[in-house]
Amino acid sequence: SIPYKIPWANSLFEDNAEFGYGMLLSYYSNRTKVKKIMEEEIDGKNKELIKKWLENYDNYNVTKEVYDSFDFNESKLKDLKDFIISRDIWIVGGDGWAYDIGFSGIDHVLSSNNRVKILVLDTEVYSNTGGQSSKSSNRGSIAKFTSNGKENTKKDLARIAMCYKNAYVAQISMANMNAVIKAFNEADKHDGPSIIIAYSPCINHGIKTGMESQIEEQKLAVSSGYFPLFRYNGKTKEFNLDSKKPNFDLLDKFIDNETRFNALKIINEEKATILFNKLKEDVKERFEYYKNLSEKDF
Repeated sequence: SIPYKIPWANSLFEDNAEFGYGMLLSYYSNRTKVKKIMEEEIDGKNKELIKKWLENYDNYNVTKEVYDSFDFNESKLKDLKDFIISRDIWIVGGDGWAYDIGFSGIDHVLSSNNRVKILVLDTEVYSNTGGQSSKSSNRGSIAKFTSNGKENTKKDLARIAMCYKNAYVAQISMANMNAVIKAFNEADKHDGPSIIIAYSPCINHGIKTGMESQIEEQKLAVSSGYFPLFRYNGKTKEFNLDSKKPNFDLLDKFIDNETRFNALKIINEEKATILFNKLKEDVKERFEYYKNLSEKDF
């Protein structure tokens, strides 16, 4: 039933982190075999290339150069040649997986000391399975299972991830592309697990101006303080707050511009007022927490 002609396997929704981590361990195992063969063949025709590879084991550019120049005709590496090049393994999924059903796998991966990378596309709702509310859904939003407005606040996955002392953690949005590029470069170079949480508008948000204006909507989410941007290195304790001082008065505009929030006003205006006031408090407290971290001397 699988049409692909390349090696292919399917993970389950909840097994995404474990599945990707298993692929990383398999990659490590094969690279160990490559290293052993390299050491056995160091006196052969590829001597200089092998020496260069052994000295730059985790350098993509150097290992790619060795791969391109290597003579495989009389080498045992022919069947393992794809593992000569140094790579990063990225696990990509949504907030329903990362915040909810697959959170134990995220914990397992972040608790490791391996160079596994995680990208969470945070739509704040189960986008692929029908628009159900997730632990990433924010207070006052309407979705399946929270048709009367979600009562409690959004789970702060980034704050939890920062408890792992060897992890790299970032929250990004395309509202600030410089910070996006910095985050991916830093995560790529980080010697340990990395997690990037990316704010990802989707059709379930019901942006009144349409998905074509989702970049502007992301800018509004950031400038209102709704989604703070930052980068944190657990090993160096360096924390960078990429969000400028927010204008919390813009939260009303943000709420009014998305059906997932605004619909509650139509259903129950009194409850909407209560929940949105609490949402504003949540937003301010969350930003204040990260602002304090940026001012702290670790």
